[in-house]
Amino acid sequence: MRKLLIAITALLLLLSGCGKKEEAYSVELVGQMVQSEVFSEELEELDGDIAFSLYGLADQGLAREDLTACAVQRSAGATCEEGAVLVFSSDEQAGKALTALQDYVQSQIEANEDYRPGEIPKLENALVSQQGSTVLLVVANDLDAANALLK
Repeated sequence: MRKLLIAITALLLLLSGCGKKEEAYSVELVGQMVQSEVFSEELEELDGDIAFSLYGLADQGLAREDLTACAVQRSAGATCEEGAVLVFSSDEQAGKALTALQDYVQSQIEANEDYRPGEIPKLENALVSQQGSTVLLVVANDLDAANALLK
């Protein structure tokens, strides 16, 4: 009887979605944000090599090969706005990248406190999130519009 109860409980957990893998962010999301005017200025595209270096991913023990795909759009300098979806080989690697992006945002806050104080609220409200093997970074003028695209 006890084994049957354990089996039924396990089945109920499985059916309720427990253990279900989170759906990953799409690299197309950054382009959708640009088109939806989430950002207040035109951004420029960065490649994977530059993104890997910019976000300090090696500092978290990641290798360039771990970053399998990405879409990164970043301000040319007038603002701190940017959007990035980084895709990794595993959820564990994405977790390390999440830490790197959180560190990156904090360093941007410190670097811009005196230089561009008007950008600090955007940085303090930055969206840094992981879904499965992907990581999302959004520093935007209209974070509500960015969040609407995530639903």
